[in-house]
Amino acid sequence: MALATLTTKGQLTLPKPIRDRLGVGPGDRVVFRETLDGVIVLEPDTVDLRSLCGALKSRKTGVTLDDMERAIREGGSRL
Repeated sequence: MALATLTTKGQLTLPKPIRDRLGVGPGDRVVFRETLDGVIVLEPDTVDLRSLCGALKSRKTGVTLDDMERAIREGGSRL
């Protein structure tokens, strides 16, 4: 059994065996969830990678052949 003590600020340090079991480390987030029968469950806050699809915007939409040829003529620094 792993024990943790609640500080006066309401903070806990998860014991190393629990961190290892959850696969969490510094900067990771955890979720406290209550089940229907009142049990509090601690689990890592994970993100489904599919939910991130489209989150990043492309810096450029594309380059035409003319753009490439012009960049080559000008030294290639503005593609």
